[in-house]
Amino acid sequence: MDFNLKKLTSDAGVFFTRAVQFTEEKLGSAEKTELDAHLENLIARADCTKNWTEKIFRQTEVLLQPNPIDHTGARIEEFFYEKLDKKIPSRTTNGELLGQYMLDAAKDFGPGTPYGSTLITVGEYQSRLGGAEREFLQTSAINFLTPLRNFLEGDWRTISKERRLLENRRLDLDICKARVKKAKQAEAKAAAEQELRVAQTEFDRQAEVTRLLLEGISSTHVNHLRCLHEFVEAQATYYAQCHQYMQELQKELSSANSDTYPNSFASNANPSTSATCPSPVSSATLPGVSPPCLASTSTPGIAREPSGPLKIQDVQQPSTGHRKAKVLYDYDAHDTSELSLLADELITVYTVPGMDPDWLVGERGNQKGKVPVTYLELLS
Repeated sequence: MDFNLKKLTSDAGVFFTRAVQFTEEKLGSAEKTELDAHLENLIARADCTKNWTEKIFRQTEVLLQPNPIDHTGARIEEFFYEKLDKKIPSRTTNGELLGQYMLDAAKDFGPGTPYGSTLITVGEYQSRLGGAEREFLQTSAINFLTPLRNFLEGDWRTISKERRLLENRRLDLDICKARVKKAKQAEAKAAAEQELRVAQTEFDRQAEVTRLLLEGISSTHVNHLRCLHEFVEAQATYYAQCHQYMQELQKELSSANSDTYPNSFASNANPSTSATCPSPVSSATLPGVSPPCLASTSTPGIAREPSGPLKIQDVQQPSTGHRKAKVLYDYDAHDTSELSLLADELITVYTVPGMDPDWLVGERGNQKGKVPVTYLELLS
């Protein structure tokens, strides 16, 4: 008990002496031993590395887990699994969940209906996209996030501890220097000089240890560079998979659209026009992207027929080949050549030579104009 009390008293005395020295240095009334320029540069470089690594780490976490609530919950779950030394289970991604919802909805709507069958197709591809995302998240966490976290929670904590110890050794050194200056008697001065030599040795030893740790930051940069390359490779693989899946989905939807809307309505269409202008379905699958042949003012996902010699006013309804169609969605005409539509109404439609296959001529009473095929359900 006496030993512990003495140690506690001694530690308190050292702490108080260091606090006095630190305060006097801040006030300018005491001298301060400066670190050499090389060590100061290493410390500044280490601080810069820590700050930017922390920012990159946090923002990468946000990128991989955008929802703050999900992010917090995921980190808590990971913490408990790490403490229990158990493998973290893979989570269902939003894409996989969306795909499952679409598949379930298709069962209720009827898989044999156009909407139900399309939900099944899109749902399956959403599940694939979600699976690719899950693989990307796992790869990024292992190859990029984990090394950054290990640096912040491992190497940096060691560096910080040694830097604090170096600062204490410096304060002890400056305290001893002040005692030597204040000593008047020869015996007291000799004792103060002995303490100064010991303090100088301990300071130099700690400075060397800290310097070696700080020089290891260069190796940290090399390691993080390798991890960064792996992260970019994982991103490239993920986006390439997504692009491939979306191309396949576009082809399937385009094929399904051709089956839904018979070719007899577009038998006289200009084949070159069809080849250069993607169908409305393929345009709609990429929001915000318009077909190359469309004007910049056209609505995304709506195919616009290029300007040509065809004039709607001169078109006459053929004696055969016209059909009834049910309007699926509201549509606002963009110019006088088009016909505005209201959902659930019935109109007469037909095609004419030289017309884009993605469009039909629609008639409602005395009104006539072009209408997009994707807004219609053709009736037999």
